[in-house]
Amino acid sequence: MAKGAKKRGKRDKDGKTMAERADRHHLYQEAVQCVEAEIDFVDETFTTLRGRKASRLREDFCGTANTSCEWVRRRASNQAVGIDLDPDVQAWGREHNVAKLGRAAGRVELVTADVMKVRIDPVDIAVAHNFSYWIFKERAQMRRYFRRVRDALVDDGIFFLDAYGGSDAYREMRERTELDDFTYIWDQATFNPINGDMSCHIHFSFPDGSRLRNAFSYHWRLWTLPEIREILAEAGFRRNTVYWQGTDEDSGEGNGEFEPSEVGEADPAWIVYIVAEK
Repeated sequence: MAKGAKKRGKRDKDGKTMAERADRHHLYQEAVQCVEAEIDFVDETFTTLRGRKASRLREDFCGTANTSCEWVRRRASNQAVGIDLDPDVQAWGREHNVAKLGRAAGRVELVTADVMKVRIDPVDIAVAHNFSYWIFKERAQMRRYFRRVRDALVDDGIFFLDAYGGSDAYREMRERTELDDFTYIWDQATFNPINGDMSCHIHFSFPDGSRLRNAFSYHWRLWTLPEIREILAEAGFRRNTVYWQGTDEDSGEGNGEFEPSEVGEADPAWIVYIVAEK
């Protein structure tokens, strides 16, 4: 099926299924993102490391600019620049996220551009979340991107990335997460162990039996933490630190608390933050 194709299900009085009524960007924000927790981590970590509050943030591969909007909500002095190649998704973000900020909307700038070419004023913080930077599959290309980010930071700026891994990351598999009104399906469709290339999709299914298939698709390289850290160092970042997530004693799942560490656990699935200091 094509991107966003909708599987038939029970129709309502207007003749539409839940999948046909669904907004894929809204579903993504509900199922994948927790921008409040992300910004908590970014804001608190920067303050701890630098002894001051950051004010200007750059969000690469910003999509709907959900993270940028959360940043400007935190303080009246905060500003954000969101960069993405897709004008349509940015238009959705302007209507559904930025517009809700009221007067603070003027402190969010959305730039439709290539992160490898864009030029903006220096920022305190740059973020590349949801593994978006993995679209760069070659080491030299990734190093160029990291260098460009480093050059875009103020002298004591910090670059925040996330990464995932574990034995499950190398499997072709599907993981289902039940939410209140729909099911989020993470589909690791293909993986090539020779070069690390993988294709992943996000599907959504609904109580009426309808399904939104391939709502989002990603074709990237599965990078390891040692590779990412080595390339950050080659790009000129003087220090980079992995923040490992703690474990909830009752559930055995991640507890949402990330602490700096040089030793991780061989879990089948993990997510970390990487904090790279200029």
